Amino acid sequence: MSMKSGKKEGKNETDKTPKGISVKKNENFSEWYTEVVQKCELADLRNNLKGFVVFQPWSVLSMEKMYKITESALQKKGHKPYWFPTLIPEKNLKIESSHIKGFTPSVFWVTSHGNDEPIEEKLALRPTSETAFYQMFGIWIRSYKDLPFKAYQRANVFRYETEATRPFLRSREFYWIEAHCAHASEENAMKQVYEDMETTKEVLHDSFGLPFIFFERPAWDKFPGAHRTFAADVLNPDGRVIQQPSTHLLKQEFAKAFDVKFKDKDGKDKYVWITCYGPAISRIFASVIIVHGDDKGLRFPWAIAPLQVAIVPVVDDAKVLKKVEDIRKEIEKFASVEIDLSEKSAGEKFNYWEMKGVPIRIDIGLKDIGAKKLTVFRRDLDKKEVIPEKDLMKYLEKIKEESGKNLMKQADKLFEGRIKDVKSAGEMKKTIESGLIARCNFCSVEMDGAKCAEVIEKEIGATIRGTRLEKEKPTGKCAICSKPAKAVVYVARQY
Repeated sequence: MSMKSGKKEGKNETDKTPKGISVKKNENFSEWYTEVVQKCELADLRNNLKGFVVFQPWSVLSMEKMYKITESALQKKGHKPYWFPTLIPEKNLKIESSHIKGFTPSVFWVTSHGNDEPIEEKLALRPTSETAFYQMFGIWIRSYKDLPFKAYQRANVFRYETEATRPFLRSREFYWIEAHCAHASEENAMKQVYEDMETTKEVLHDSFGLPFIFFERPAWDKFPGAHRTFAADVLNPDGRVIQQPSTHLLKQEFAKAFDVKFKDKDGKDKYVWITCYGPAISRIFASVIIVHGDDKGLRFPWAIAPLQVAIVPVVDDAKVLKKVEDIRKEIEKFASVEIDLSEKSAGEKFNYWEMKGVPIRIDIGLKDIGAKKLTVFRRDLDKKEVIPEKDLMKYLEKIKEESGKNLMKQADKLFEGRIKDVKSAGEMKKTIESGLIARCNFCSVEMDGAKCAEVIEKEIGATIRGTRLEKEKPTGKCAICSKPAKAVVYVARQY
């Protein structure tokens, strides 16, 4: 045992042990985020491949749980898992012209093998997998009895981001799930889109505790090849939004390009309607860091915490060490648990586990053993509670249910008072610069509104996020061009 004996029992939270995070979240969000990623050992940027990140165990353990929750939700709704090749032939990407046009600037190409021997056809590192899935859909789908065909894969994708990269938020390789579904009618396809939105709520909000607003994107910001695009935006403390899962009703050009037809009940051949849905787990993890984190560091909902319980023996004593081991064995049947046997002082250990966002820390000393009680620190409420030792498992059951809900309630307040109505470009600029989301009347979300959107992007440095699903009636004139308004839109800066 490496701890030195003879230490007084436990420093408490008032000790002057240096805290891990030196920057306050609301004073310098960007620097706070960088410190959290580095000091909590979420990602290491020191590999020699620009724009690519080494994910460390503390992030991977959490994201594995996030994958499991998301895949479980999809499978319960009838999606079946597939694994597709990482490489996609160039001819696949070229089949649907609007799709390849949208992705060509960001594609990594494989052009040779071995000793620089050229390959017969360029291969793309998948930027997304529509063209891989639908080539197979054309083989697999034959009859209306095959529909709906609901497939997904867990995969990493590659995009040559030219903007500044930031771990989890924007990089050249990210980890996601993409679901692709074929339907007999446009109506059924739209039902799938709404189901995807419900899945987003179930996973993003109800499991991960992240509040968001779903917007229908304007015509100029749709997914390449989509007829309609919907996306969830999560708000950051600095007023920027992060696009999270998006879902798309694709144009039938995809089905026609890949000859994805089925024989209907009337015996006629018809083209399917295709939808796709993409929860990016690594990007969602960024929102978990940002939304739940505080000045001490990370805070995790119980369900996705890399470690759920940390036990800290506050003195080096045989009785204490035996007790912590007994408690560890009891807890491991219910939750992930670890004993901190490091050489740090008790106060340093307290700060460390709070920085790492572990939901529960149990501090055990000789007094606790004598009183048959346990001192428990809850990261969701940032407070200590003393409980009878005999009630530990019942208490952990309670925290399992409560902690995620508490973080969710705190996060749900993020949008309160953050949306402001504006009537002009000047008002919009002031609103955006103050870290708020602007709502305004707008001339059109069809292509004829793209010029006003360009003005917003160039002069205000923000983008139109789209319209709410609950349609809002426009009144008056467009905030940019003063033409009669046809839509109410939301404007924000984005990552």
